[in-house]
Amino acid sequence: MRVTFVLPSGERREIAAHAGQSLMEVARDNGLPVEGTCGGNMACCTCHMIVDRAYFQNLPRPSAEELGMLDLAEGLRPTSRLGCQIRITAEIEGIVLKLPE
Repeated sequence: MRVTFVLPSGERREIAAHAGQSLMEVARDNGLPVEGTCGGNMACCTCHMIVDRAYFQNLPRPSAEELGMLDLAEGLRPTSRLGCQIRITAEIEGIVLKLPE
């Protein structure tokens, strides 16, 4: 499956991902600037990503806990999500995500 990350510079990187991986894992495993300080335990917001609107409706709804953490993220947008909470599935094949500065 493919995931496209748009870096803060505007550079686009298309990356192969495996079903079940989180977007945070895909980004970190490929050297992209995503910290994921808490290791995916939803105790920080350093894996904040902005989902392209075309894919946003295909994602599961965020939990109240995720929404609470997103309130702490810089550059919050209506389609912001935590990358640790989104797993690669066939429904989001080709997803495009912007990494905030």
